[in-house]
Amino acid sequence: MKFGKTLTFVVLVSVVAGLSGLASVRAQEGVTLRYFMWDPEFEPTEQQMVDICSAELGINVELETMEPSEYWPRLQAMAAAGDLPDVFNMSSGYVDEWARDGLMLNIQEYVDRDIMPEAENYFVGLFDAARYPDKTEGDMYAFPFAFVETVLYYNVDAFDEAGLEYPSEDGWTWDEFLDAAQALTVDRDGDGEIDQYGFWFYGRYAHIESWIYQNNGRLLNADRTRFEPDENAIETLEFLNSLIHEYGVAPMPAEMEGIRQQDVFPLGLAAMWVDGSWNINNNRSQLADAEEPFSWALAPIPRGPHWEEDTAYGWADLMAISPYTEYADEAWDFIRCMTGPNRTVELTFPGKIPIYRPTAESEDWLELDQMPPNKGFLLEWARFTGPTSFTPGWGEWRGYVGGSGLEAYLNEVFNGNMELDEALSAAAEQANSVLERFYPEE
Repeated sequence: MKFGKTLTFVVLVSVVAGLSGLASVRAQEGVTLRYFMWDPEFEPTEQQMVDICSAELGINVELETMEPSEYWPRLQAMAAAGDLPDVFNMSSGYVDEWARDGLMLNIQEYVDRDIMPEAENYFVGLFDAARYPDKTEGDMYAFPFAFVETVLYYNVDAFDEAGLEYPSEDGWTWDEFLDAAQALTVDRDGDGEIDQYGFWFYGRYAHIESWIYQNNGRLLNADRTRFEPDENAIETLEFLNSLIHEYGVAPMPAEMEGIRQQDVFPLGLAAMWVDGSWNINNNRSQLADAEEPFSWALAPIPRGPHWEEDTAYGWADLMAISPYTEYADEAWDFIRCMTGPNRTVELTFPGKIPIYRPTAESEDWLELDQMPPNKGFLLEWARFTGPTSFTPGWGEWRGYVGGSGLEAYLNEVFNGNMELDEALSAAAEQANSVLERFYPEE
């Protein structure tokens, strides 16, 4: 659905008018909010947004950013001390755990009052990521500022060189993918070493789960209380492992040691790669300085043999309010300002889709003059956003925090050091020991 300039202008005026009426009162009150964000790379952009919203609301906002590896340990320590920042970034992977422990303010009343009357301006389907305890009927405990999708990146020039048709945005299969990966795996100088692999992946969540969902599989049981991969999930992991050890179209993860995982594709070491849309900016940056730059584009995740309907693995990045804040109303108004029409295209994060629809659907955001030429595919693919494996303790059992968990076990398989059934058995024992803390057996 497209929105014209008139509607966008009316919404902007109404929001600004509503916020400006509060500004003079709050300026006199001397309200100061602390806001924590997890990515220093985007600090200059976020500071601009903070300045805009501080001025409109008549409040002071102190922004602090840190690396994700530092962010969560610090936030957890602050939560334990009952001293959380007034507003903080929240991951979809932690919503259940933090809401369960009473560490985020229930914002459903605010959303009903201020957002739902203009719901057509938001990707409201992503709101479910912030609901607890039920993902469709529970109350919201955080509000999305953007969302991401996992997609397949492919080297257009490599496809041309191999005489291959590009992946169809309408869908393609594992067999079609494998044929392409074999054709794209090249030893250019005949020295017996692969110069360009067809594909690159390791045990990372964004590399793996999207394949499982496109084969109608799951890692968890039906009520999401235990790690219990079904047959379709196991089949998917077997297929991915075969890309390395049977077909030789992907490297063992150890072969790429010392290279940032997000740089393997833009360095031309692999012609295809599945990961989050947030990597668009890194691709552009790396290829801008490359000796041999190439064109690239986006495609859907290939469909497995048990595919029934497209299922995009995506999730929201969120902003939450501390349950301990003295300024809940001001914190909510700050979030509303940070996530609405004030966040123009110039102030969005590359590769992340703004939750505010008019911005996401604008020609400026689609960036038709830059790579990838089909960035708009993200909006189409987002229509199929489906399940995730997020649970309380997800970061621990999945290996998102600390590098252990399922990711480590899968890497042992992909590096040829462990059989898949052995790895899944060990992963289940570790994952379920985590999940049992939250869902003890009766």
